[in-house]
Amino acid sequence: MSNSSSLNEFLLLAFMDKRELQLLHFSLFLGIYLAALLGNSLIITAVACDHCLHTPMYFFLLNLSLLDLGSISTTVPKSMTNSLWDTRAISYSGCAAQVFMALFFFSAEFSLLTVMAYDRFVAICRPLHYGTLLGSRACVKMAAAAWGTGFLYALLHTANTFSIPLCEGNVVEQFFCEIAQLLKLSCSDSYLREAGVIVASLCLVFGCFVFIVLSYVQIFTVVLRIPSEQGRHKAFSMCLPHLAVVSLFFSTLTFAYLKPPSLSSPALDLVVAVLYAVVPPGVNPLIYSLRNKELKDSLRKLVQWVQYQHQ
Repeated sequence: MSNSSSLNEFLLLAFMDKRELQLLHFSLFLGIYLAALLGNSLIITAVACDHCLHTPMYFFLLNLSLLDLGSISTTVPKSMTNSLWDTRAISYSGCAAQVFMALFFFSAEFSLLTVMAYDRFVAICRPLHYGTLLGSRACVKMAAAAWGTGFLYALLHTANTFSIPLCEGNVVEQFFCEIAQLLKLSCSDSYLREAGVIVASLCLVFGCFVFIVLSYVQIFTVVLRIPSEQGRHKAFSMCLPHLAVVSLFFSTLTFAYLKPPSLSSPALDLVVAVLYAVVPPGVNPLIYSLRNKELKDSLRKLVQWVQYQHQ
């Protein structure tokens, strides 16, 4: 049996065995990755350059796009490289770095989504106090708290995970170094110690989720009292993109880590991992731009400016 101190590398899950299918996987992931890069980069550029978008909501959206770029860049490029070169290997230090970065971006994103729920709550339920409660300094502090929470959580969780002896080989049944799969390689007594950390983490996530739910209960209570249909539509348009992103992120991540063992299988675990690690960064820009006239107008102006510069 091997110990974590003697491991030099891990073997990740290969999507396909046939060379043609490996190249197909590479092409699909490349398409998703480029779409995520383009969509999030456009949002970041539009928010940074358009003074009309220098508001708390778009400031937090810019931070969300940065986190999405980081999260998809942590997992997808390595998987594409492995398929392109027909290999499964990732170094021990590379795996540790991937775990840290994935935890950092995922936890920071969930913290930021909680902050964004508070932003929507204040905008709709406390509009007269919006400028006071969400001034530029307060927004920077809240965004920094989200990033800092992600960093501390990732640091503690990664250090604890990689201090556990690994007694079950080095084959990770996932296309990136995922905590749930690494725990399957650990010794049983060590697994219990890490399980305690996971329970504490889930309590924190559940606390954020409860905060988001309570915020939206109050938001919808206020929105339904708005007398004009146009006012209700505008309020819902402000909230629905954020609610859709939260639902997608939380449901897939929760299912990945809380599904019954009887439902677990390599194929299902793979699909769920793609749903929470790959799909949201590519879909989030589309969700936020579809129902947002200000953002669509800014993106249209940005595209027209780029076309004009190339003429």
